[in-house]
Amino acid sequence: MTPIRTQWRRLIRFVAAETSRIHIGEPVDASLDVGLAFHEGKPIKAHEILGDVLNPTARVTSTVLTVKRLLAPISREEIKVVRCLGLNYSDHAAETKMAFPKFPVLFYKPVTSLINPADPVIIPRVAQPPDVHQADYEVELTIVIGRTAKNVSEADALDYVLGYTGANDVSFRKYQLAVSQWGFSKSFDDTNPLGPCLVSAVALGDPQAVPLSCTVNGVKHQDGTTAGQIFGVAQTVSFLSQGTTFEPGTIILTGTPKGVGFVKKPPLNLKHGDNMCTWVGKGIGSLYNSIIEEGREAKL
Repeated sequence: MTPIRTQWRRLIRFVAAETSRIHIGEPVDASLDVGLAFHEGKPIKAHEILGDVLNPTARVTSTVLTVKRLLAPISREEIKVVRCLGLNYSDHAAETKMAFPKFPVLFYKPVTSLINPADPVIIPRVAQPPDVHQADYEVELTIVIGRTAKNVSEADALDYVLGYTGANDVSFRKYQLAVSQWGFSKSFDDTNPLGPCLVSAVALGDPQAVPLSCTVNGVKHQDGTTAGQIFGVAQTVSFLSQGTTFEPGTIILTGTPKGVGFVKKPPLNLKHGDNMCTWVGKGIGSLYNSIIEEGREAKL
């Protein structure tokens, strides 16, 4: 097996100012943090890509388009399943005073939880008030599978990865810690930002050397690297593929480093009007998301 090679190094999905339609493209500025630029209202230009996100033969063209609205790099319709790892950083396990898992801790979430890089996170009524339900942030590196995979060896696992993007696995600790299954507490609609860039696996290189951070209202609370993962990307892809078919478009959130809010003293709980920025390095970029409590939309 050989790595998946694409014409593009960084892919974004967006509504173009010129057409008012959805396109995919490669940012003209190879060093631009697309999420930061969009947040600051700066112009973003991209070479249009003809083809589909999941098709490695998609072709980068000379046509340049302007980003009007930045979208998640892979749409809900293209995503086959959302798998997530919990408790996958040694420093995060230590701060929660939980034992290191012997196997990857897997949970799933629906695609309806996923939102665009700059969309607000909606805290539903069932998770209010947020200080009781302990609304929390989690910056995460996210794997996008590009080939059908089953029973993959750890040695070959990275050859099934199309690319990587970022995510913020916003969580609600009251429900999470009340039960052994975390799906309900991490599955609410419109709570999981995704993006902004999909960086090809070849361009990103070593997935265990990716920095990532999270700030809330301008204060940095998470600052780590994927070197701290208990189960690295290759080990994760290999283990989860045993006896289970991965289709192209499967995404895997790989856990979060230390610094989450619910273990702080006093706890830091996300609330209406807060602003988060999660950042993943190696060209992936920043997600800027405000917090809205359902029922209070008009008050921001």
